[in-house]
Order: sequence, then C-alpha cells, then structure tokens
Amino acid sequence: MDDLYSLKQDFNKRGIFLSFSGPISQDLVVEIGATLKKKMKLEEAGKTTVLRVFSAFVENAQNILHYSAESNFGIIAVGSERDCYFILCGNSIDNERVEPLREKLTKIKSMSKEELKQYYKEQRKKGPDEDSKGGGLGFIEMAKKASRPIEFDFRKINDLHSFFSVRIVI
Repeated sequence: MDDLYSLKQDFNKRGIFLSFSGPISQDLVVEIGATLKKKMKLEEAGKTTVLRVFSAFVENAQNILHYSAESNFGIIAVGSERDCYFILCGNSIDNERVEPLREKLTKIKSMSKEELKQYYKEQRKKGPDEDSKGGGLGFIEMAKKASRPIEFDFRKINDLHSFFSVRIVI
C-alpha cells in the first residue's frame, strides 16, 4: 500500500494527472479521451490546447494499438508543467523496427515548423509505408502541433523487443 502512495506522490511531483498502464482498446481511448477533455476544460485550458493534447493522446494510443509487440499493452500519461501539457507514451516494439523509427523521429525532430508542413504534404502524396497500419503521418502531425521537439528513447528489453518511449509537449 505504501508503494501505491509513493507512486501517487511521484506522479504529483512530475505533474502527471492522468495515466493508464495495460491493454488499450479503442473504447478505452474514447473514454479516457473524454475524461482528459473534461479535466482540461475544468482547468480552463484553451480550446486549441485541449484539441492538440487530445489529438496527441489519441495518436499515441493508436500507436500502441497498432504497433505494440505485447497485444496492445502500453503506458500512457498526461500531465502539466509550467504553462505546457505533455503526453508520455511507451510500449514494447520489435527490435527490427527500432532503427527505422529512430531515423524517422530524428529527422522529424530536426525540422522547423515550415519543414514539417512540407514534409507532411510530401508524405501524404507518397502514401503510407508498406508496414504501416495507419497513414504514417502521426508523428509528423504531433511534431507540427508540439511546442518543443519530440523526445524519444529506445531501451532494449531482450533479443526480440525494445521499449519505445515518446514525449510530446503541447
């Protein structure tokens, strides 16, 4: 019981006000998303901010649904610090996806807002990668809406999987 209280204290210290760890479904995304919107409106966050945070939350949850190596298991958290909101997301992925994803995110992270807009247009015309289960535009879209560059990390779990973490600040 002390560990749960310590976890709550740690969340408070880090500014995390919403978190979920476990199997994610589309129904769960809808319910958590509604709760997130309600919480932010109570805090009188601007409409644009609410929509950007909600969009990043949904995009990250869909990444877990589509790409988690552990049957839709992942962790997602939302919090605030200073005048910003942040979305943290993590899930295990197959090791062969690490380098292509690292290259894509490194490229996106280095781009200006104007370069991101152009890259987004190019990728839309090109269409999704053959191993993509969506439009392949999610990280570009999040980077366009973010107030800081995307942060990400990969931690090798074993010979088959790595844990992929991402942080988006709105």
